[in-house]
Amino acid sequence: MERPSRTPAEREALLAAAGRLRAEVAKAIVGQHDVLDEILMGLVAGGHVLLVGVPGLAKTMMIRAVAEAMQLDFRRIQFTPDLVPSDITGTELLEEDAKTGQRSFRFVQGPVFANIVLADEINRAPPRTQAALLEAMQEHRVTAAGQTMQLPEPFFVLATQNPIEQEGTYPLPEAQLDRFLFDVRIGYPGADEEVAILRATTGRERVPLTPVLTGDETRALQQMTRDVAASDAALRYAASLARATRPDDPTATDLVKRYVRWGAGPRAGQALILGAKAAALLAGRLAVAPEDIRRVARPVLRHRVLPNFAAEAEGVTSERVVEDLLDRVSPPRSELSV
Repeated sequence: MERPSRTPAEREALLAAAGRLRAEVAKAIVGQHDVLDEILMGLVAGGHVLLVGVPGLAKTMMIRAVAEAMQLDFRRIQFTPDLVPSDITGTELLEEDAKTGQRSFRFVQGPVFANIVLADEINRAPPRTQAALLEAMQEHRVTAAGQTMQLPEPFFVLATQNPIEQEGTYPLPEAQLDRFLFDVRIGYPGADEEVAILRATTGRERVPLTPVLTGDETRALQQMTRDVAASDAALRYAASLARATRPDDPTATDLVKRYVRWGAGPRAGQALILGAKAAALLAGRLAVAPEDIRRVARPVLRHRVLPNFAAEAEGVTSERVVEDLLDRVSPPRSELSV
């Protein structure tokens, strides 16, 4: 039976809970407001998030802070070249009953059986191990020891990746990159923020975070996100952005035709709409506006647009292609007044 529509009071209470989460995490993280917002959008939309940034920009700390401020089970997996799939999904142990001497196998669940999974430096593990996350991320279940087991809900994978250190790493294949709703880029802090970081992290005391969002509230926020209205014009705009990334599409821009090998698939359009719904909801609105789609276009598209050899030779990045798309693909005229 479908749940009836939430009352305005219930909606306000859930939005207030999301606001408390943002404020609580901000106690541990200085600056990086856009990054934190994109992580929260991903959580509210029920998607997985990849954080890319050079070492020392608090990627892991940010994820830990989000997990600490939520009443959810949290596990960290440190990806290394010797990590095997069973280290993620779990393994069977042979046990012997001390009284009867009877032996039996018992499956011990791996760290993926948690609500929030931090895949730290995900590109350090070989493809076979990376692939162990695919079914979990897409289906929210794991097949091991001849059984298919559901993962706890809600379930999020928040992964980190270092973009500059390539020795001893295994780039994520396109199929796995596509499983991430957002590719979030973390830049260097501003001058004042960096001073604040030094002040906050070199003293004796660490500010403990209080869990302010429960699992039930998280699931309710995800349901509310799905209920946010997206007009046909908004759907067409998201589809237009995704289609314009494909070199063989008539609507592709000149930059795409020259420098893109593969464009975004239909999942990109789904991510644009889900992300835009999450952005609208966290802004207190129950309908998607063009600025919501534009707000999430960069984290949604930058890892789904694959530059060709000419782009690599001339220094044209997927980021530049996405910026050009946003300049050239306009929202439908009916949406301009929203």
